[in-house]
Amino acid sequence: MVRFKWSSVCLCLVFIFCQVLISPAADQSTTASDVDWTEWEEDEEELIVWDPIEPINRGIFWVNDKLYFYLLKPVARGYRWAVPEPGREAVDNVFNNLNAPVRILNSFLQGKVQNGLDELTKFCANSIFGIAGIFNLHSETEPQPSKEDFGQTLGDYGIGPGFYLVLPVFGPSNLRDGVGLFADRLVEPIPSPYYFKMHDYEVWALGAYQQVNWLSLDKDTYESIKRDALDPYLFVRNAYMQKRAAEIDK
Repeated sequence: MVRFKWSSVCLCLVFIFCQVLISPAADQSTTASDVDWTEWEEDEEELIVWDPIEPINRGIFWVNDKLYFYLLKPVARGYRWAVPEPGREAVDNVFNNLNAPVRILNSFLQGKVQNGLDELTKFCANSIFGIAGIFNLHSETEPQPSKEDFGQTLGDYGIGPGFYLVLPVFGPSNLRDGVGLFADRLVEPIPSPYYFKMHDYEVWALGAYQQVNWLSLDKDTYESIKRDALDPYLFVRNAYMQKRAAEIDK
């Protein structure tokens, strides 16, 4: 069974630190407004993104694209037909509640004490009175605490994004957020070896189920990108980097 090792964590942190020292200055000064990345306009070339391994990234993007259209989306459509929307929303609430420790910890690491306390309050209320998060007791119309992760925490401490990276299955990322994803999975209850201590196949099965459930609630966002964007790869790349810069600037 594969387990996380602290030596690997240290190696990743050293790697990102070295990379930040050599990354172009333009990457460190990128700013963006707080917008939904799916609403990026047709000016893909205006945002400067360091993408030195673009051929490899495009190859992984192509694989993810085929995985989406030929496996994940058909399964999600069948699941959507079989399970009523309230049931799928309840499942989404449970997964979102399980991810609360990541948001709480990173809020405190960034000094956002009130945000962390708000997340902690929501987590306790939904876990106890919402039956493990099945019911979201907080209205979506209420002001919501910003969702923090370790990639944002690193950015808050001045670490630049590094080069753009497309991860298999996970999709768009960058070097900083890739390390952040690895760290967050040590805190998130399902993949972490410190909570439920699930087998790897159980973690992957639940991760796949979470993705299928999320896609069943999605309104074909990726299909609209494929239909309207001149180059979907550039659209997703630039929109992701804009979105992450906006989240860190909050």
